[in-house]
Amino acid sequence: MNLSKLDKQANSIRRDIIKMLEEAGSGHSAGPLGMSDVFTALFFSDVVRYDPKDPDWAERDYVVLSNGHIAPVLYTTLAHAGYFPKKELATLRKFGSRLQGHPERTRLPGIENTSGPLGNGLGQAVGMAYGLKMDDSHNRWVWALCGDGELDEGVIWEAALFAGNNHLYNLTAIIDRNNIQIDGLTEEVMPLEDLKAKWQAFGWHVIEVDGHNIEDVVASCNMAKAIVEKPVAIIAHTIPGKGVDFMQFDYQWHGKPPNESEAKQALRQLRTLNGKIKGEHE
Repeated sequence: MNLSKLDKQANSIRRDIIKMLEEAGSGHSAGPLGMSDVFTALFFSDVVRYDPKDPDWAERDYVVLSNGHIAPVLYTTLAHAGYFPKKELATLRKFGSRLQGHPERTRLPGIENTSGPLGNGLGQAVGMAYGLKMDDSHNRWVWALCGDGELDEGVIWEAALFAGNNHLYNLTAIIDRNNIQIDGLTEEVMPLEDLKAKWQAFGWHVIEVDGHNIEDVVASCNMAKAIVEKPVAIIAHTIPGKGVDFMQFDYQWHGKPPNESEAKQALRQLRTLNGKIKGEHE
């Protein structure tokens, strides 16, 4: 892996997220910025099998976004991967756009599930994984992206119980453990810890990882493919609003876009990740 290239890719995704949110005037900032490294690891380091020229390729993996409100990071990643032109990102949440506030499966190439009510995506992913197992498709995986806030939903744990009971080794849930949700900190709204023990109790193999260390995220995903007797939960510890200092760790940015001046400030920081990454013309 070219880690420098992957870091720049994640940084580019973050910048486009800020631009599209400012243009839309609505949407979620913290989660998409926090998950940019994870999405970069999935799509730009050979973890997920996909073909943007043939979105319905019969041998592709399924990427299911359960916490659909972080759609800006999925849309931007798909555009950067070649599924549709990057210029379309500017249409986010606009009337008639294919890029709505939550993804709609039939509207945009690369979208595998329609989301909305939190918690349902894991159940959809479980159904896909169960179907692939019934078909003896041994080389295809289902990757379910979930937020920690949506773990408050009981339907998540019904799906988790089914997956564990049926040994869905081809299913990996990646949990965005950023410790915030719309009403505040997760541990104040509805405490989740010991989160690792909970998933293990439901029959899952659990891996914890720094969600901003792309190399470790890729290694965790590859390890998940090697687990053959049970589903895998990767708890990715992330910083909400990653890369923008006035957004980081602040739950109030969960569902708020930047205005013009805030976007300019954010883009100045993201251009070099506060000096950690050299700019494109430096």
